[in-house]
Amino acid sequence: MKERIFSGIQPSGNIHLGNYLGAIKNWVKLQNDYDSIFCIVDLHAVTVPQNPEELSRKTLEVAKLYLAAGINPEKSVIFIQSQVPEHAELMWLLNTITKTSDLFKMTQFKDKSAKESMESVSSGLLNYPILMAADILLYDTNLVPVGEDQLQHIELTRKLGRKFNQQFGETFVIPEGFTQEEGKRIMGLDDPANKMSKSAPSQFNRIGILDDEETITKKIMKAVTDSEQGIEYSDSKPALKNLINIFSLVTDKKPEEIVAEFEDKGYKEFKEGLAGAIIDFLKPVQEKYHQISDEEVKAILKSGAEEAKKIAKIKVEEVKKKMGMII
Repeated sequence: MKERIFSGIQPSGNIHLGNYLGAIKNWVKLQNDYDSIFCIVDLHAVTVPQNPEELSRKTLEVAKLYLAAGINPEKSVIFIQSQVPEHAELMWLLNTITKTSDLFKMTQFKDKSAKESMESVSSGLLNYPILMAADILLYDTNLVPVGEDQLQHIELTRKLGRKFNQQFGETFVIPEGFTQEEGKRIMGLDDPANKMSKSAPSQFNRIGILDDEETITKKIMKAVTDSEQGIEYSDSKPALKNLINIFSLVTDKKPEEIVAEFEDKGYKEFKEGLAGAIIDFLKPVQEKYHQISDEEVKAILKSGAEEAKKIAKIKVEEVKKKMGMII
């Protein structure tokens, strides 16, 4: 049997090029070799306030982007997290074996809670990693394709899986985090010290997958570069290195090839070339996205949820029996 992978994206903010290059593009390849489950994690999204109409719209948008990028419902299970209630049920059961001290150590919680007073932060944000653990453990996942910023959450998932197995008997597969070097961290266009982000306050931080040609060109031409001129791929020029990484990923050219192509040119010519390459790269995805109807994607999501429930129901019943509950 094939090993299983599980991953998902929140339906909040604008899905951007970093999400595509760091996650979705890799999923498309992985689905050919793995038993694949891809989720729209709306329960995670509501750990911070969401506009209900916007959440619904974004959920369908993410699902359409999965399909437009090449996630094939005949090869992969695609569904909405909240349509499989076993995610929330297993989360509660895992809550009972999770130490709050482990949750307070989570870097993402510390970063987000630092921006607000502790009294105003929701318990959902604190418990986010337990829900993520439930997502993964529910499906006997072997590999979790994630960015390196999520590896701490994967380690907590492994810890909880091992703890449950030791306490109640072998139940969960202990997963491994799976990162791909070239796409795991795409940095912001406005700040190479921080990753491209859906929640960044400036729209010039990211290229949205659905941005039009004019918007893409404008954002790339405004992208931060380094003070010294000259096209080189070096850690001493982090802003330029990030742009070259993006150029490499959207063209499948090696960074050295891109440097050679523009070594006698300035930043303007380099950025024009990069903007054109991104436009060409995203065009097929955008065209397919606009061809997918709401009715079509809802049917795929309903079918995916039914498939996911078949697996999830069995696992939750096993967990409850081992904990002494009457089924």
